[in-house]
Amino acid sequence: MKKQKNGEKKGNVSFKDRFNYWFDNRVTKGSLGLIRVLIAASVALAVLIAGLIILFRFNEEGEIGSVFWNSIATVINAWMPYFDEGSPGYLILMSVTAIAGVLFTSVLIGIITSAIEEKIVELKRGNSRVLESGHTVVLGFYPGEYTLIRQLILAAAEKPECIVVADDREREEMEQEIGDNIDVPKNVKIICRTVDITDPSSLEKCSLESCRTVIVSPTDDTKTTKIVLAVSALLEEREISGVQVNAIISKNEYRFPPSLAKAHNISTLQTNEILAKMIAHSCTQTGLSETFRELFNFEGSEFYLIDLPEAVGGSFENLMLRLNHAVPVGVFSDGLMTLNPPSDYQIGEGDRILVFSEEDDSAVFGELQEDDLFESEIRLTPEMPEEQTETVILGCNEMLPSILKELPENVSRVFLAGAELTEKAKAALERTAARRELTLNYCEGDLHEEDFLIDLAKMAEHIVILNDHGRDEETSDMETIFRLLNLRDIRDRFGLKYNITVEMQKEHNQYLVSRGDHTDFLVTSSMSSLFLAQLAESPELFDVFREILSNAGNELYLKQAGAFGLCGSFSIRELRRRCLQLGYILLGVVDADKHSRYNLPLEENVMLAEEDEIIVLGEK
Repeated sequence: MKKQKNGEKKGNVSFKDRFNYWFDNRVTKGSLGLIRVLIAASVALAVLIAGLIILFRFNEEGEIGSVFWNSIATVINAWMPYFDEGSPGYLILMSVTAIAGVLFTSVLIGIITSAIEEKIVELKRGNSRVLESGHTVVLGFYPGEYTLIRQLILAAAEKPECIVVADDREREEMEQEIGDNIDVPKNVKIICRTVDITDPSSLEKCSLESCRTVIVSPTDDTKTTKIVLAVSALLEEREISGVQVNAIISKNEYRFPPSLAKAHNISTLQTNEILAKMIAHSCTQTGLSETFRELFNFEGSEFYLIDLPEAVGGSFENLMLRLNHAVPVGVFSDGLMTLNPPSDYQIGEGDRILVFSEEDDSAVFGELQEDDLFESEIRLTPEMPEEQTETVILGCNEMLPSILKELPENVSRVFLAGAELTEKAKAALERTAARRELTLNYCEGDLHEEDFLIDLAKMAEHIVILNDHGRDEETSDMETIFRLLNLRDIRDRFGLKYNITVEMQKEHNQYLVSRGDHTDFLVTSSMSSLFLAQLAESPELFDVFREILSNAGNELYLKQAGAFGLCGSFSIRELRRRCLQLGYILLGVVDADKHSRYNLPLEENVMLAEEDEIIVLGEK
């Protein structure tokens, strides 16, 4: 019975339902399907009218062919017949045809107009495939964060460059934002595409197989991982192996396995550890964050690998004393990078030199004159034990354990305020502090209360403001800004001398409170973008950055000139030699007003006072 009822229902489908079903299927095929239906209906109406005219002999003396032609022409032109063109029956039928023609023509114009609008919208969304090669693909776009694109433009210098920016935002929106906030030179072409950057098939529009490098714009670890996997899946499907993929990962648990990273040319840096180290060292060395930016951005001097045949056979010290407008900092030999090699390191055939210079062609290998040779011994002034200091850390996030571990040895006590920690988290921090022989104190109070902030400000020479990563970026940054403003006000009112290191998440929020005082800024998004831009241009620098930003090996330091016995007037050539014999590479100098200068010419003379600082790269 049940089968019979189902059969009856199927057999009792009305003509209206069948027609609606058929029409819906036609409509879903788009504008072309509608135009076909309209043309078929117009022809059918014209044939029907012509047939009625012939059947009822309304055509009088007209031929059958001309009747059909006039009927079709009337539908197309929607032309009403004149009174004297035929019998009343003829006029009535042709008038019906003309009225129907008006309707058909109107509908046709509407369909074509709608189709054109759809196509224009599609073109605006940027759905066409990118027909470029050797371009840079940036996956992810976030209004207000333009450091990455700016750095890629600076890296291009005057060379032709194409940057493809892809995100799920509208193409017009991205182009408008970029045009309003970035000055794009004529040699740089920026193409925006609206795609799902976590979908391999959608990423095909960006022509990854012909690009030079892929950069995942800094975002949360989950999305970054999905994007990298989508890129890897597409490249593996196309059997492409020469494309470098660069990304930033915050947490260690999202680190890509080395085998997977090597197989797909994936370079990832863990920003939490990197920024924690920067914050820890910047809070006791005011101005160090500026040095980090100088090294990692494309404004001023940065790292380049160059070929220098003239240096082959000579020592690294000889190279240091002869290379002008560029500071040699390492040697790349047999696929391995050696930072700050010994003075007597012999440069061999095929070795490439890592230099710190403004451009990759800035280095000038000059002659060494007799006057440039220094016979005097270098005597290091006995360095007095560093005075123990105390640091106040406001707020808490996942970088706190790494910050405690990386704090300089002269920091003996840390006061934590505004950190709501569980007993388990406190125990973990205590273990970290114990390994560093660091005393940890928890300060209970409301950071919004001025009296509590005043008490904290009087405790230490260094204050660190951490950003709350668990909240909205704008909200968290604004809270950080208010804490900074209050601490500056307290410092001015009470004549205190502490310096402040601030972590922020959005680059544009930093500019609201930047000023020339003892405040170091470390912005998560912009610093991450600096690393990515450098790696995109020179993947060989990955090991260099990892060493400089790790616990082991060579690091950046600001050293007082008096501690090195470097008070007085010196040429930069002599300063380079003295620093090299002490195990350091001279990158620049900082005067008493905290003005930094980098990569100074060999012949320039500088006057160093005891409190002035030199910027060096070396092991502690």
